[in-house]
Amino acid sequence: MNYQNEKLPKGAVKVGSTPSMTEKTVVKGILKNHLAPKGKWGLVVVEEGSLQYVWEDDKENILDADVDNPIVIFPERFHHVVITGAVKFRVEFYKVLKDGEVENKKGDRPGEVFCECMN
Repeated sequence: MNYQNEKLPKGAVKVGSTPSMTEKTVVKGILKNHLAPKGKWGLVVVEEGSLQYVWEDDKENILDADVDNPIVIFPERFHHVVITGAVKFRVEFYKVLKDGEVENKKGDRPGEVFCECMN
């Protein structure tokens, strides 16, 4: 097996995830040459089974992913996923925060109106 030996960078904060997919429900776009969203890192998390992962600029070095061996997706590098059998997986997305940067979480902010009227 050819597992990737990479970790997400220090300071990476999860900002989203695809729903879990199987070999039958996989989004067809990830089976073709594509990029992660600009400025985002990805993590292929296999929940059941296994799959393969290919960097377009290193097609001979096919990586294997399974429950114990996720794949770190680097920003701005073309890649695709290869389904090799029964599998359940998701892709998580991460952003690396710069020093002093705080994640802008979505949600109700009831204190915002109060703060705005004090300015």
